[in-house]
Amino acid sequence: MPINRDVQHSILIVSASEQFVALVKKSLKNCITIDSRKSGALARRAVLEKSYDLVVINIPLTDETGEELALDIAERSDASILMAVPREVYDFAMEHVTDRGIIVLPKPVSGTAIDRVLRLMAAIQNRIHRLEKKNRRLEEKMEEIRTVSKAKLCLVERKGMTEDEAHRFIGKQAMNNGVSRKRIAVRILEDLGM
Repeated sequence: MPINRDVQHSILIVSASEQFVALVKKSLKNCITIDSRKSGALARRAVLEKSYDLVVINIPLTDETGEELALDIAERSDASILMAVPREVYDFAMEHVTDRGIIVLPKPVSGTAIDRVLRLMAAIQNRIHRLEKKNRRLEEKMEEIRTVSKAKLCLVERKGMTEDEAHRFIGKQAMNNGVSRKRIAVRILEDLGM
């Protein structure tokens, strides 16, 4: 069953095995981008060039075990990370990387298990995207409040208005010009040399 999500995700699959890449790709229909790399070095370069939502690492890689790669990506990005590891190192990997938010699956991994974990990872990324969007809106609103407050203060100090008069003036100008209160506040600050 393909991932059901309300946000399109970019995925990086790091595996020396083409069979593993094909297995993961079966669960990743309708994604924005699915990139795959065979080595840790190539994966690090890909992560520097592009931001990924999901990273799937099939350990071991051609040039390293892959555990350090997972830890590096976890440290530098908000990507959800899955490591598929040989069963004999599963307990060690769980102890070493789980606290960093990395999901670990023992190999051999079934298509069903991959699909379930990728769906969970996509759901986590959806929540992260929603929280980031909400945070951006709040930051924009705070910036608008700061700018409008600064303009009101300038009107009070330089034009002799009361705070209520300055507030009504900015609101009326915004309504008359069909623009935001922030845009009027910026104009006021520019006109007053601030």
